[in-house]
Amino acid sequence: MPRIKVAIACQGGGSQTAFTAGAMKALVEAGTSQGASREVEVVGISGTSGGAVCAALAWYAFRKGEQPVWKRVIDFWKDNIAHGWNEETLNEVIIDAMRLVNKGAFPVLQLSPSSPLMQTMMSFMTLGTRRSFTDFPELLRKYIDFDEVARWGASPQRPVLIIGASNVTTGKLAKFVSAREPIRLEHILASCCVPNIFPAVDIDGEAYWDGLFSDNPPIEELARPRSVGLENIPEEIWLIKINPTARKKVPLEPDDILDRRNQLEGNISLFHQLDHLEMINDLILGGAFKHEFLGQLDLKTAIRIPRSFASDPEKPYHIPCIEMPQEVQDTLDYEGKIDRSAKNIDWLLEQGEAAAKRFLSERRAVVAAHPMPRPGGSRQIGEALRKAAGRRA
Repeated sequence: MPRIKVAIACQGGGSQTAFTAGAMKALVEAGTSQGASREVEVVGISGTSGGAVCAALAWYAFRKGEQPVWKRVIDFWKDNIAHGWNEETLNEVIIDAMRLVNKGAFPVLQLSPSSPLMQTMMSFMTLGTRRSFTDFPELLRKYIDFDEVARWGASPQRPVLIIGASNVTTGKLAKFVSAREPIRLEHILASCCVPNIFPAVDIDGEAYWDGLFSDNPPIEELARPRSVGLENIPEEIWLIKINPTARKKVPLEPDDILDRRNQLEGNISLFHQLDHLEMINDLILGGAFKHEFLGQLDLKTAIRIPRSFASDPEKPYHIPCIEMPQEVQDTLDYEGKIDRSAKNIDWLLEQGEAAAKRFLSERRAVVAAHPMPRPGGSRQIGEALRKAAGRRA
């Protein structure tokens, strides 16, 4: 049985992206393990902010042919944990101080992350800690040899990696794609650059900020032939989503308002992408496009739909969602996005892996219940998975 071509899209959110890393472990294992369980082939990976880190680590392991692919991802997050009393104390002090500030109970001096005073304060606060704990570029270099990546050059070799960021001055969204250019350290730093924590990242004379203002994560680009190549167009895109869509109560306290605002900002562009792909699917299913017309105008590229979809309307795009369970979301807050304690990181890794394993189990059951292709079959599978997950895919 041929394997399904799958792309994995990783949403980011600081330390809470450990959930994404745990989910990534289970998903790539399904595509790289030996025997009958090897059911999918990962042809593309995208990510934004912390999701870009997870995506880049998995991509690097894939390109090097490492087994298991997920080990480099998990090792990074284990290394990112606060170790020893000094790092643990620093982590607790920063989180407690931020909670007081965000609740309006403690005044704060607003300083630019580029200011000499801020840099001096950070140097003093981080005395006695590991360099890789306080120097994010150093931690990334520990797990990715960017000189080696530069020697690889631009290549459509699968899986193709796509990283999202935002150009500060032009206001345009940026996509760094391994098929177009060698992935650089600066690309990942740009996607992770929270403006009030890090100075803007300079890439070839342009300034970039966190991909949160961009696509969190890039979805449509995973289905663009001009970005990933025709051979790497996925049949399914699996979305690891950590920002909750719904919320039980209206936030009233300052810190809760800040948390909800951050969640909404992280989902807006994502939902726009999903709505766009859904509209294209509906047009194709309704027979709105002719194959000859798409080929003549090259709209198969412009509308992010591979040619096979235009000639096979019973296979609309299916984008299921591996999302944090509600009970996990209820325990998290905005300040938890910087919590690097072992208790927080290890727990989120476990929750992410468990959520992804549940998704894979549900998917196998649904696919087994729809073994014969027929008109609308893929849509029925998609609807069944969404119903089983109890959320919008």
